[in-house]
Amino acid sequence: MSKLTNPSLLLLRNEDELLGNNILVINTNRDGFFAELTKLNPNAQINAFSYNVADHNDSSKYPNINSYVAHSLPTLDDVDLIIYYYPKSKPEALMMLDNIRAVANKNTRLLVVGDNKGGVKSVEKQLKPFAGQFYKLESAKHCVLYEFSDLTVNPNFDITQYHTTFSVCVAEKTFDVVSVPGVFNHGKLDVGTKLLLENIPLPYKGKVLDFGCGAGIIATFLGTQQSELRLFCSDVSALAIYATQQTLALNDLTAECILSDGLQEVSGQFNLIISNPPFHTGIATDYGIAERFLEQTKGFMKPSGQVQIVANNFLKYPPILEQQFGQYTILAKNTKFTVYQATK
Repeated sequence: MSKLTNPSLLLLRNEDELLGNNILVINTNRDGFFAELTKLNPNAQINAFSYNVADHNDSSKYPNINSYVAHSLPTLDDVDLIIYYYPKSKPEALMMLDNIRAVANKNTRLLVVGDNKGGVKSVEKQLKPFAGQFYKLESAKHCVLYEFSDLTVNPNFDITQYHTTFSVCVAEKTFDVVSVPGVFNHGKLDVGTKLLLENIPLPYKGKVLDFGCGAGIIATFLGTQQSELRLFCSDVSALAIYATQQTLALNDLTAECILSDGLQEVSGQFNLIISNPPFHTGIATDYGIAERFLEQTKGFMKPSGQVQIVANNFLKYPPILEQQFGQYTILAKNTKFTVYQATK
C-alpha cells in the first residue's frame, strides 16, 4: 500500500469528521486512504469518483467501494458526506464544486482538503457564497482542511456550460476546438503541440493513435489533413476524452476514443503513434508516464510504423528512443521543445 499523502493524513487526524452513512470521495490520491475510511465506517456506503481512470482502477481494488469514472458526478441518493481533494486547476475546482452542489442535499457536509501549493485556500472564496456554514477545521502538514455545510443546492449540472470553444491556426490549417476545465492546456494551443504539428511530414494513411489526446487537437489536425486516416485517441482523463469527442464532432470527424491508463486499454497496431506526452501527476512532476509510454510504444507499431513526439528539452527521452528503436531523428527544436521521430 502506498504511503498516505499529507492531505489524507490531515483528514485522518480529524477522524470524527469522517463518519457518514453514504460517503462520496472525489479525486483521491491513490494512497490507501480508502482502507482507513472503511475501517472508520464499516457499515457505510462509500463511493469514489475521479475524472482519472488510474484513480478509478485503484479505488476499484477495494471490495466495498463503488468507484466511478466519468466527466460528471453520478447521481447518488442521500449523500451525507462528500470529501473532495482539491485539484491544482482552479477552473476544474469551480466546475466540480458546482457539480457537487447538484448531487448534495441540505444535510450534506462537504470536506475540502488540499495542499497549500495546490491553491486549496481558493475554495474559501469559491464556495462561501453557497454555504450556510463554513469552518477551517485544521491547517497542518502544508495542507488545509475545510468543512462546508448547509449548501445551496444546484438544481442541475450541465457540463456544456463549461465548454470553451477556440480556434486553432497551425501549419496553414484552421479548425475549432472544444475544451473543458481540467483538460491539458485548457482553452489554447500549447507551444509544444504547435511545434509538433508544424514539423511532421504529411499526409499519412492507415491507423493513427493520438496518445494523451487532451482536447483532440492533434487528431483533429491530422483528420482535416487526410480523410483516409483511421483515428484513435487515448487519454487517462475522462474530461479529455469528452473534450476530444466534442472537438471531433465539431469538425465532422470520427475516432475511437479510449479511456486508458497509459496504453493499458489500447489494442492493435498503428502506422503512426503521435503524442505530446503528459509528465505531470498532481502538483509533482512525474516522468514515469511518458517513459513507460515510450518503452511500450514499439509493441503497438506496425512494421515501418512511426512514433512522433514533442517533449521539453530537459526530459531524457533520447536514451529511451535509442534503446527502443536504435536511432531517432530530430524533426525540430527550439529553446524549450524538441520534436522526435523514430521508425520501427
